[in-house]
Amino acid sequence: MTVMEAIRHRFSVRKFKDFEIEEEKLERVLEGARLAPSARNLQEWRFVVVQDPHMRRALSEAANGQAFVAEAPAVIVACAITTEHVMSCGLHCFPLDVSIAMAYMTLVAVEEELGTCWIGAFNAERVKDLLGIPDEVIVVGLLPIGYPDAEPPRKKRLSLDEIVMRERWQA
Repeated sequence: MTVMEAIRHRFSVRKFKDFEIEEEKLERVLEGARLAPSARNLQEWRFVVVQDPHMRRALSEAANGQAFVAEAPAVIVACAITTEHVMSCGLHCFPLDVSIAMAYMTLVAVEEELGTCWIGAFNAERVKDLLGIPDEVIVVGLLPIGYPDAEPPRKKRLSLDEIVMRERWQA
């Protein structure tokens, strides 16, 4: 599978088959995150892999009651351990770097015939309490992962002509 094929096949999975993920597949997904680029090579991401059904259920409740979070055989909780570095453009590095690592995981998951759904709707303090994450660490996102039990919907995307400008901003 090419990267473009993975991008085309990726969709937000909200229904998972009741199958465990093979450890070697999960390791390859996590390896994708490990190899992701980061500003100044800080690699400030850390990941908590949650497979315990009771803890997944609690994470589901912390994710505003999104039941499918508990139905995934694993949830990867993506965190940032540093927040100080700000790029010269004025943006903090950690949300971008952790997001890139999460995107890499989603693409490796597709290659492994797994599905994910990026979750940003959650109570970060509750997630921290559940998983014993220190106060200074920021929870950036949750990534339920497993075998999809749904067909990918047709993607609705703007055309390149609608999103790309050449040389200068065009109104």
